[in-house]
Amino acid sequence: MSYSVGQVAAFAGVTVRTLHHYDEIGLLSPSERTHAGYRRYSEPDLDRLQRVLFYRKLGFSLEEIAAILDEPGVDALTHLRRQHELLRRRIVRLTEMAEAVETAMEAQIMGISLTPQERFEVFGDFRPEEYAEEVEERWGGTDTFEQSRRRTSSYTKEDWLRITTEAAEALAGFAAAYEAGVPADGEQAMDAAERHRAHISRWFYDCGYEIHKGLGELYVSDPRFTANYESTAVGLAQYVRDAIHANAGRRS
Repeated sequence: MSYSVGQVAAFAGVTVRTLHHYDEIGLLSPSERTHAGYRRYSEPDLDRLQRVLFYRKLGFSLEEIAAILDEPGVDALTHLRRQHELLRRRIVRLTEMAEAVETAMEAQIMGISLTPQERFEVFGDFRPEEYAEEVEERWGGTDTFEQSRRRTSSYTKEDWLRITTEAAEALAGFAAAYEAGVPADGEQAMDAAERHRAHISRWFYDCGYEIHKGLGELYVSDPRFTANYESTAVGLAQYVRDAIHANAGRRS
């Protein structure tokens, strides 16, 4: 069975002119001709065209494709294996590119305008971008969200280093009170909560007491936040939540 140039063009999604060009340069010459001289393509011709188009999509030049397809001793199965490997590599590259773009988008949402190396120097293995989607879902479009993104978008690596240092100091304040046996509504614990609230207000957004209480609830309801405190001391997440509530109560 053979096919006309128009049929093949329709099958392959190429133009008749393209097929004529492939014929002229010897890349794909139809196996048959009618008595009137019209091109007719056989099934093996279509197989070759499929390989030509595949390699074209991968960025190979027509000259390179001709050399690949006409390589002595290379059968159809070898080409399929080669195509599979090329596709696998392309998938890996595209996946890496997609992840890089997603990370950039997430970092933009979080307002983190740092290079990958700077983010590693500041945050280490922690990736704040992982919280970007949830942050936008919870607070996207709110004044608090916009205020935080506006502020953080201008922060330098040095600013973020100061922020992470202060955050560590705030955590240490909670931990010290907890380990000393101070109750969550004790003065030392509530002072630690107030320093924590002030830290957020200074660097991110105006964190009122109700907002701060909401964060406290998040620390015990979201396993990721809970784990951050529990890695310092078992039970610390609940203690921080209670200290935040106690501090808000004494300020009301």
